[in-house]
Amino acid sequence: MSELLAALMGFAGGLVGGLLGVGGGILFVPALTIFMDNGQVGAEATSLLAIIPVALVATWRQSSYGNLRLKEGLLIGVLSPIGVGIGVVVANSVPERALKLAFAALLLFVAFRMVRRAFRPEPAGETG
Repeated sequence: MSELLAALMGFAGGLVGGLLGVGGGILFVPALTIFMDNGQVGAEATSLLAIIPVALVATWRQSSYGNLRLKEGLLIGVLSPIGVGIGVVVANSVPERALKLAFAALLLFVAFRMVRRAFRPEPAGETG
């Protein structure tokens, strides 16, 4: 049953992430902690692994639409593992409750920014 639930969450998370352009971790970490009863650190680690195939498919598809900015993407890709390494050390040294609260704060901040942008008038000539 847990494999089926994980597969459904993966499909749903990928679909919503692709439609809305949000990172998988924003969806997968809460889903893994709430529905799969994972701890925060385990959910974060699982989400990091799940990002690999998602990023490959998204890169391939977005490249075909001409949306890929290779130079910036490679720069982020080269520097991200350094940040991930530091983040993993920190995540394993702070209490899990602090991680949950920090992640919830991040979700609230992102939600606030998205709502604010959604109500901002569109520049002339730009369509959604």
